[in-house]
Amino acid sequence: MTTDVLLSRRALLASAAALGATAFLPNARASAPIKVAGIHGSPVENAWNSVLHKALQDAASEGVIEYVFSEGVSGTDYARAMREYAEQGNKLIIGEAYAVETEAREVAADYPETTFVLGSSGKESGDNFGVFGTWNHDGAYLAGMLAGKMTKSNIVGSVGAMPIPEVNMLINAFGEGVKAVNPDAKLLVAFIGTFFDPPKAREAGLAQIDAGADILFGERIGTADAAKERGIKSVGSLIDYTPRYPQTVFANALWGFRPILDAALADVAAGKPVGKDYTAFGLLKEGGSDIAYVKGVAPADAEAAMEAKRAEIKAGTFEVPRNMDEPK
Repeated sequence: MTTDVLLSRRALLASAAALGATAFLPNARASAPIKVAGIHGSPVENAWNSVLHKALQDAASEGVIEYVFSEGVSGTDYARAMREYAEQGNKLIIGEAYAVETEAREVAADYPETTFVLGSSGKESGDNFGVFGTWNHDGAYLAGMLAGKMTKSNIVGSVGAMPIPEVNMLINAFGEGVKAVNPDAKLLVAFIGTFFDPPKAREAGLAQIDAGADILFGERIGTADAAKERGIKSVGSLIDYTPRYPQTVFANALWGFRPILDAALADVAAGKPVGKDYTAFGLLKEGGSDIAYVKGVAPADAEAAMEAKRAEIKAGTFEVPRNMDEPK
């Protein structure tokens, strides 16, 4: 299998993260590591959580932070976990507010000396509650361009967690990429109602294949299992699934958390407010996200068109639509 482009994308994200880390590390290492807690609503093997977890582990191995974490924390326990980590003296808490938007801000207000930077569909709050979004929609659009030229049935499927704004935006971007090169193609959409249930995602994918889809976009883990079982191609999201599914996953809409983490750590170290939106550090043009694909699977002209569009996104001359409405 040819993997030159796939490897180049991995290197690009790694170098971008390294640049952010290099800019921050001299100041960070001049003082004690920052105590950071991660609160993961799903197991850290879940794609989204694994991206955060790896970035935090890497920062810890470099001596930038001290890192403790909890995983599989339910919405009913999330506020309690935030309070406990704040009271243990952690300076920065990283996590997700999607299921606890109101409660998370209430906890932050009670602990003004602790900084919180959480994945959220809402806004920042006060000086110590920052937010970030998972905006790997650039890569999803580019993967859609490849899928749109590869489909034989003119039907592609997508399996997402639930119709929250960011999941909607990602699936819509994939669909827009498909239709940009194949206006006649149809996009099937399914939501599994949870962030982590691989068997349920597999079942949703199988149903879409039964409905005619010959390529699946897996916003959730488990979708590629359906594609592998039926011998069709699949697109991954957030992390690189190709090594796990070498004959199935041909493209991935990657997202990197390290640039976001570095920006937040720099603010904490400098004593600056973190009550801001850090999402932009994760965009393709900022080096935080990208597409990884296996060269030669899609037609050569499709790859060339996709690479041309990728260059436009990086240059800022094209912006992938950010449609957060529930896809139909």
